Amino acid sequence: MPHASESEGAMSEGTIETRGLEPVPDAERTGHVRELFPTWVAANISVLLLTMGAGLIVFNGLNLWQVLIAAVAAPVVSYGLVGLISIAGKRGGSPGMALSRAVFGQRGNLFPGTLIWVARWGWETINAVTGAYAVLTVLDLLFGIKSNTPLIVITLLLFVACTFLVSGLGINALRVCSKWSTYLFGAFSVLVLIYLVAGTDWSEVFARPAGSTAMMIAGIGTLAAGGISWVPSGPDFTRYLPRTASGRAMVGSTVGGAAIVVVPMVLMGAVMAVATPDLASAQDPVSFIGELLPAWLSVPYLLIALIGMLLINSMSMYSAGFTAQTLGIRVPRAWAVSVNAVISLIFGFLLMVVATSFIGSFISFLTLLAVAFSAWIGVFGVDMLRRTSYDGEALMDTSRTSAYWYRGGFAWQAMSAWGAALLIGLLFTRVDWFAGPFAESWIGANGLGWAVTVVVAAALYAVLPRTGTGRAAAGREEPAATTVSV
Repeated sequence: MPHASESEGAMSEGTIETRGLEPVPDAERTGHVRELFPTWVAANISVLLLTMGAGLIVFNGLNLWQVLIAAVAAPVVSYGLVGLISIAGKRGGSPGMALSRAVFGQRGNLFPGTLIWVARWGWETINAVTGAYAVLTVLDLLFGIKSNTPLIVITLLLFVACTFLVSGLGINALRVCSKWSTYLFGAFSVLVLIYLVAGTDWSEVFARPAGSTAMMIAGIGTLAAGGISWVPSGPDFTRYLPRTASGRAMVGSTVGGAAIVVVPMVLMGAVMAVATPDLASAQDPVSFIGELLPAWLSVPYLLIALIGMLLINSMSMYSAGFTAQTLGIRVPRAWAVSVNAVISLIFGFLLMVVATSFIGSFISFLTLLAVAFSAWIGVFGVDMLRRTSYDGEALMDTSRTSAYWYRGGFAWQAMSAWGAALLIGLLFTRVDWFAGPFAESWIGANGLGWAVTVVVAAALYAVLPRTGTGRAAAGREEPAATTVSV
């Protein structure tokens, strides 16, 4: 039967969202597709995009036009997948990892769910560290306070506490914060662009020779990896949309919101790197950016970026709370996020104090994260094409009577495709401390292990026999499929 924490359910009490995994009733689906645009703007407000743009110049050897192509292609590919998978949210009204029970089985879903939950630890740690660096940089610029270990602990604690507060409040708080951070970040980004346009030696920028097509593809893969990590979370932010919401508009708002941040930020980082290539490998990229801009611009810009990074972490913890509930952690959604908050504090401290290469750790993490999420994406995506509805009662019933129990709690077709794709993807993957046997192949060298993972997972699941629904065992029929606008 459903866990108590999963069925506690009203949508909200005041401004606090109290609904857990249970499907949102049609009467409460009052969201609007246009709200997705600022949501995905906020999910990308990170100064790390500047560092990644610098890396395309320094490490990949690209020129500005190639960086532009990479910066446009990456969000189209990655957030296109986010938008497509988010359609499942309006169909089922539940978070992505709860809907995943219908694909992998009640027990089978624990395997990709655990991997995705653990992967979020790293994502939240990276964002917590970046946010703490932003606070430390502002303190240095305004008051001359230098970083030290006690101050690192304090800034990390404050950042994670604020993240916990916003994510605990739920979807309403995230929507309001995303809307205003979009306006503020957009305004200050325009000021930074004007400053760069006026102060940059454009002859030097445009004189850079073009890099290889292979390195440009690798750059697209690196940029896309960040967006890929949001795919399982897509339905979490669309479950309050009415069933009649346009799927095309959902995809367009998702891609547009991400691209309007990713493209200029990556280009800005690339332009900065022409004169200051050290930006690409800075241990503390935030303070480095503070040195590149005048104080009157860097301080407000970093403060706005700090809000953005807080929102990124809040969105990630919001989804992580749902994932924790699907794994059987029997606490309300608002408290489920506390587990990830504590973990990000511990790993954040280690990364800031112990790690020798922040950007190296970040890129390695993104690479492995993309492979881990891609195996789930391929299987879930094919399943989504085959269905137009989900049995809400079966999603919440974790016992043997569930229509999604399948055989022993596992959908072996989905589990086989997921496991095989994950293994094959890692064979083509290289990071600082791990290299698969095919990492030197064209696919591996261009950072496309995640793409192989998606294709293999989707292809295997598509050709394997369909999974029986287990309706006979459940003693009831799954609701008739309802045609839904895409």
